[in-house]
Amino acid sequence: VNCIFIWTHGGTSHHDTLDPKPDAPANVKGPFNPISTAVPGVQFTEICPRLAKELNRFAVLRGWNPQNGSHGTADAWCMSGRNFNPGMRYPCYGSVISHERGFKSALPPFVQLGEYLDRTFGGGTSGILGLEHSPFEILADANAAQFAVRDITPPQGMAMARVDRRKGMLATIDSLQRKAELQPAAFDALDEYTKAAFNMITAPETKRAFAIETEDPKLRDRYGRTRFGQSLLLARRLIQAGVRFVTVTDSGWDNHQDCFNALKNSRMPPVDQGLPELLIDLEYHGMLDTTLVVWMTDFGRTPKINSASGRDHWATAGFSVMAGCGIPGGSVLGATDAQGERPTRNEYRTDDIAATIYHKLGLPIDLMAQSPDGRPVRLIEGNPIREWV
Repeated sequence: VNCIFIWTHGGTSHHDTLDPKPDAPANVKGPFNPISTAVPGVQFTEICPRLAKELNRFAVLRGWNPQNGSHGTADAWCMSGRNFNPGMRYPCYGSVISHERGFKSALPPFVQLGEYLDRTFGGGTSGILGLEHSPFEILADANAAQFAVRDITPPQGMAMARVDRRKGMLATIDSLQRKAELQPAAFDALDEYTKAAFNMITAPETKRAFAIETEDPKLRDRYGRTRFGQSLLLARRLIQAGVRFVTVTDSGWDNHQDCFNALKNSRMPPVDQGLPELLIDLEYHGMLDTTLVVWMTDFGRTPKINSASGRDHWATAGFSVMAGCGIPGGSVLGATDAQGERPTRNEYRTDDIAATIYHKLGLPIDLMAQSPDGRPVRLIEGNPIREWV
C-alpha cells in the first residue's frame, strides 16, 4: 500500500472551500456562493466546482479539530501525528514507511515534491529514525518545459563510464580511511545512502519515472498545466515506479489579506482541477485500492473576515480529505457550528487522522521505534476514524 500526501502550506480556509456557511452573517460567510455537490444536501463553494462534481470519489472530514493555530507546529503535528515536542523529534509518515518497508525499486521509498513546508519544529522530517529515512526532495517544477531532476542525471558531457570510475575511486579512498574511523556506525549509514544514490542514478526505471513528457498531452491538460497539477501526475508516476510515499507540497495558503482573490484566482483552481483527476487516473490504472490519497493543511481560518479582507489562523476547526484504500467516497463526516468555529459532531483530531493513515497503510497503530539513545518511543497515540476504517 502506498500514499500520496498533499500539503497546502499555510492553512486553507474551510469556510471558502469545503465547509461553506451560507446562512452566516456576511462578515463570516464571505463572497462565495454555495453550490450543490454529487452528494445530496452537501454543498461546497462555487470555487470548487470539480471537487463538488466528483465528491463521490473522496471523503471529507468536516469535524477536524486541529487544536493548533501555529505554523511549524502544524507541519510537525499533521505530518507525524504527534504534537511538537522539543525533546523528541517524531518522524513523519513517509519516513516511517521508509523505515518499516524499505526500498521497492531503485527509487527511494519516500519522495517530496516541492519545498513548501515549515521545518522549524521538524515537520516532514525523519526525526529519531535517522537521516537515511529523510525524503528525497525534488525542487524542480514538473510543469517546466525542460523538467529535469537535479542529482538524478550526470552533468552534461559526463558519460556513465566516468561515473563508474568515480565510484571506484571513492571505494578506494574509503577503504584506506575506514581503518582510522572512530564512528563506524555513522559511516555505515552514509555507505547505504551512497549505494542507494548510485543505484538510483544508474537504474533505467529512474529515467522512465521522471519522463513526464512521455505522458499523453491530453492527460496532462486534464491534470492542469500548473506546478501543482503536474506534481500530482508525477506523484502517480513515482508510485508506479516503486516509490512508497510521495508528499506534494503547495504554497500560498496563509491568506491574512486579500484572501478571496487569492483563493479564486490562484490557489483553488489547480487543486480543484488536479485532485479529482488524480483520483480518476489512479482508478484507471488500477491503483486506487492500493494508494491512499490524503489532503491536509495547517488548520482552518477565522470565521470573521479581518479588516484586510483576509482570514487569520483558527485552531479549533478545519477539514481533511482522504480517498483510496477503501475510504468511502462521498462520505462527509462531521459538522461545524453555524459560523464554522468548532465541530459539533464527529469530532476527530490530528492524532486520529494519523491513526487512520497508519491503519490504511498497514502499520500497527501501537508501532514503537527506538530513539538514538535507546529509548522505546510510541509513534502515534490516536484512534482510527471509525466511519472510514
